[in-house]
Amino acid sequence: MIAHVARVLGGIESDHNNERKNDNHLCVIEAGTGTGKTMAYLLSAVPIARAKECKLVLSTATVALQEQLINKDLPELNAITDWSCNYILAKGRGRYFCLLQAKRFLDSQDDMGQMALYEDEQAFKIDEHTVAYYRTLLADFNAGTWDGDRDSMKNEIAEEVWRPLTSDHTRCTNRHCDYFNNCPFYQARDALDKADIIVANHDLVLADLSLGGGAILPEPANTIYVFDEAHHLGQKTTGHFAYNLRLKSTIKWLKTSVRQLDQLIAETNQHPSIVQYIDRMEMPRRDLESALEQWLQQARNLFTTANTDRDRMRFANGLVPESLMVQAATVAAAAEKWSMKAEQIVDVLKEALDGSVVELDKSVAERWYPVLGVIWSRGQSMYWLAKSYASLDDPGTTPTARWINVLDTVDGTDFECRSCPVSAADTLKEHLWDNCFGAVLTSATMTALGRFDRTVADLGLPSDTLCAQLPSPFDYQNSASLIVPAMKVDPSKPEEHTQEVISFLNENLPQATATLVLFSSWRQMGTVIDSMSSALKEKIMAQGELSKNEILRRHRKKIDDGLSSVIFGLASFSEGVDLPGDYLKQVIITKLPFGVPDDPVDATMSEWIENSGGNAFMQLTVPATSMRLTQAVGRLLRSESDTGEVILLDRRVVTRRYGRQLLDALPPFRRQIER
Repeated sequence: MIAHVARVLGGIESDHNNERKNDNHLCVIEAGTGTGKTMAYLLSAVPIARAKECKLVLSTATVALQEQLINKDLPELNAITDWSCNYILAKGRGRYFCLLQAKRFLDSQDDMGQMALYEDEQAFKIDEHTVAYYRTLLADFNAGTWDGDRDSMKNEIAEEVWRPLTSDHTRCTNRHCDYFNNCPFYQARDALDKADIIVANHDLVLADLSLGGGAILPEPANTIYVFDEAHHLGQKTTGHFAYNLRLKSTIKWLKTSVRQLDQLIAETNQHPSIVQYIDRMEMPRRDLESALEQWLQQARNLFTTANTDRDRMRFANGLVPESLMVQAATVAAAAEKWSMKAEQIVDVLKEALDGSVVELDKSVAERWYPVLGVIWSRGQSMYWLAKSYASLDDPGTTPTARWINVLDTVDGTDFECRSCPVSAADTLKEHLWDNCFGAVLTSATMTALGRFDRTVADLGLPSDTLCAQLPSPFDYQNSASLIVPAMKVDPSKPEEHTQEVISFLNENLPQATATLVLFSSWRQMGTVIDSMSSALKEKIMAQGELSKNEILRRHRKKIDDGLSSVIFGLASFSEGVDLPGDYLKQVIITKLPFGVPDDPVDATMSEWIENSGGNAFMQLTVPATSMRLTQAVGRLLRSESDTGEVILLDRRVVTRRYGRQLLDALPPFRRQIER
């Protein structure tokens, strides 16, 4: 692996401005469990990044791997070399305490007549206990006993409690803020500039790219990226460029914005520029409200005429009805005009923060800047979603999935319009691969059915990208068995299959010492738990009852204490779970991990493949299932001395044509197919 990474990154040529000249700058490496891939890419990429005068960004999909890099692998690298690497963990703005937002929120609790700062634009009273907690956090930060990083807090904090204490780029006044010099986020940003190695996550890399690159992380042109857990990169990318619009709640929010803008005029003493821009927002706002009302009525009619009680309507091939396209175009046009005027007000307030608008008090501008940032941001979001619905996809590229969800809210039924690209290929090619200095993509599962075709296509990689498959050094044949019991029915008959799973587990789990049972649906897992014997329920911990980390912690403690332990989990337990030795002796997979059949993105992609003359099941569904199955069985052997068994309660691997392909793509376990 060291050789592959060194060959590609070392072969990149650059000009006198250190700009990349050649295109052979990417590689994909599937490195099986136990190959030491983390240390391999560090030993090869670090000296090359230094020689090329590039920053090295290590991007992961999970917090666990980030912590492993920062707390274990990078310190070990410094210990075994004389490189003295300077490294840092990069996190998004939302992980850091914002003094301005916290103080404003606390002030708003004392005077409910103050301007609201939050998404629903209505100041709201919170309980005294939470207010006291906020004041304690503020005091701890001011005293220097807490650094303002959410991840360094002593106790876990719920997202809804944390949200008022942080900010985003639309509300942050940057150097104009009175608290800029003490800002935890910007102090962390300064440290990034001094680091050789930056540990980030896929979401942060994508957020940086969506802002043009170089806004949060170093410039892509001067960066070598290593994407660990790269099999997540495609899904992360499509999710990052997905849009949504709740029709009814947006109409309600637009009405409240009028009161806010009136208050802005009053607090800025009717500043001519502010008044002019707000006046010019009024007509687009009315057009926008009217157009959204009509869109809402069309959505209601769609579900009524379809005569369905479903809570989702997907548009086949991503094509929305022509009447809806016309309505979306009207919304997009009004939203664009409205948000452009909001942006102009943001610019005026920003100039006031610089002292360039003498008639505007800086404290007033500072208070209103984040509020107008939210208004501008929401206007942009409306525009992007509406534009997606009003546009036809390029016939030469993969389509965009479009659908409407029905939501039950406190204000009654709402309709949420959503759109999401079905492939990350074009986005990654345009924003990342074409711009970066170099990149390594690695994971224990980069192939599907033993081939890289799916990964190369999904991620928009050049067809000549170096792809290497490096097997695990583990002795699978002698260390573990793959058992397929003689089940009477397969999951195509879900109720009967679930009953057989219940019988199997009730019979076999009493003898189990350390077992992970993986399910494909909440429904089946819940049914099975309810049907377990009382004795078994005592030693089963199920996902949803506790956090994932707490379940794993308690599982290890029970094993250490000589007790038996069984974990019931879904997809999130099929990867990122590291239970070596006696902590895991048995993995039971209740059925093949096929994707959710009614997922709008997968369904639209399947249609596109079929319309292009392909076979969606064999080209999309089976390869994706192969990758998930490989991830799941990979939980068993985590070190060379581990032993155990994988039990697959799904006979389709031996009764269906694709079954042999799925089995052959797995590590070479000793197979036991019961008849």
